[in-house]
Amino acid sequence: MKLIESFSVDHRYIVPGIFTSRVDNINNNYVTTYDIRLKRPNQEPVVDVSAMHSLEHIIATYLRNNKEWQDEIIYWGPMGCLTGFYLILKGNRKPQEIYQLILDSFIEVEKYTEVPGATEVNCGNYLLHNLNMAKWYAKEFSDYLKKNKDNPLIFEYPKTERLITDDGNNFFDS
Repeated sequence: MKLIESFSVDHRYIVPGIFTSRVDNINNNYVTTYDIRLKRPNQEPVVDVSAMHSLEHIIATYLRNNKEWQDEIIYWGPMGCLTGFYLILKGNRKPQEIYQLILDSFIEVEKYTEVPGATEVNCGNYLLHNLNMAKWYAKEFSDYLKKNKDNPLIFEYPKTERLITDDGNNFFDS
């Protein structure tokens, strides 16, 4: 079975940052999935689930209302591992080209006094929110992005090399 692209990234060396996870060509239109990584996988605590949920609501609201980008946004949502988010955009831009959008999105969190859509009518788990913790994580990540803007490691995935057997299958050490 073919290993999916996101599993070919060496998670031992991922740092927080903005990465291209995959690029798809759908009917001659590019769609790019970005990995917005807030935490080092398997090395530091993951984002608190209630804060992650609040960040999802706030940043999705911000992105879909951003006049410059709203027509490009397809999806914003959390990773199952709780170390970051996926952003899916129309087009094929380098991570550096969406740096300011991501930075602005996390800075914007500080302005919110309530989580949009955090009601029983609008949300499937409306009690699972923590705005104060969301603000804390957002500031931590935006400060990190500002400090590391010129660091190429925050834009380039560490790839793991996989040996291919003679019959075309991936070989994994066990």
